[in-house]
Amino acid sequence: MQRRQFVQVLAALPLGSSALTGMAQIVGDKPLQIIVPFGPGGSGDITARMLAEFITKKTGRPAMVDNRPGANGIVGVEAVRKSPPDGSVVLLATTSTHSANPSLYKKLPYDPERDFTLVGHFGGSSSYMLVKPNAPYKTLADFVQAAKAAPGKLNYGYFNASSQVPGALLGQVAGIELTAIPYKQVNTAMTELIAGQIDVIFVDSVAGDSFVNSGQLRALAAQSAKRLVKYPSVPLISETYPSYGVSGFLGIAVPVGTPAATLQFLNDLINEAITTDPMRARLEGFGFSPKKMSLSQLATFDKEERAKWKNYVAIARMEPQ
Repeated sequence: MQRRQFVQVLAALPLGSSALTGMAQIVGDKPLQIIVPFGPGGSGDITARMLAEFITKKTGRPAMVDNRPGANGIVGVEAVRKSPPDGSVVLLATTSTHSANPSLYKKLPYDPERDFTLVGHFGGSSSYMLVKPNAPYKTLADFVQAAKAAPGKLNYGYFNASSQVPGALLGQVAGIELTAIPYKQVNTAMTELIAGQIDVIFVDSVAGDSFVNSGQLRALAAQSAKRLVKYPSVPLISETYPSYGVSGFLGIAVPVGTPAATLQFLNDLINEAITTDPMRARLEGFGFSPKKMSLSQLATFDKEERAKWKNYVAIARMEPQ
């Protein structure tokens, strides 16, 4: 039986009985490679490693994470785009790579819709506005007042599009001027914030959670569909500025041209992963709302997120590079 025909037959079988054989058909003797287009320690890296652990235990086939940071995620995205469209190399797709970058670059070397198919989604995420524990501003109102008193003096660090746009957007909706400081990796930015070299960081709750839990940093405000269960006393930025509705996502994408049966196999596998403990519980602990999404639902979601971020970038008045 030809390889593609075999995978199509597997797609009709229950995932539990076909997972081992299905993965063997996709990756052969190689590990499944999940390329994360950002450095270690960020939300993409953490969630990718959770998924790799699930896949390894579920299928008996090794799955590995490969960090390829650089150029706001473009380096890692290009590595996956140029890989064989057989499901053996997948991309940790993010708000930056799939939603924001198309509006932030005049000549993006890839097109999320043309070059990739989204096969999984970890659920809606939340984010923090983090400051040092001893920062002089105790509330968002304090921060805005301090920024208005000294235009351009307060700064925020960013390491990808989804940490850059929120700061620029807050500047516009609150009528303040903040200075943006670029970093290559999230860990470097966090270290600089703890050391007092920068004033604030806008980061997803996955990457920021350990810093808040340990008391190294303080959540001045948050952003989510509703107040975070773990920190119900932390106000949402949108409670003060309703137009500040920044959303984000993490998911898995594969190169366009990947066989339909392989797409469905990966979609089923990821949907099971995010709704099965311990991964489900860990995602919820990080502020995600994991739920199963079909391939057609993911395609619609992907387009809608790009449209939202095009609007965010416009409101923030950020000129494409």
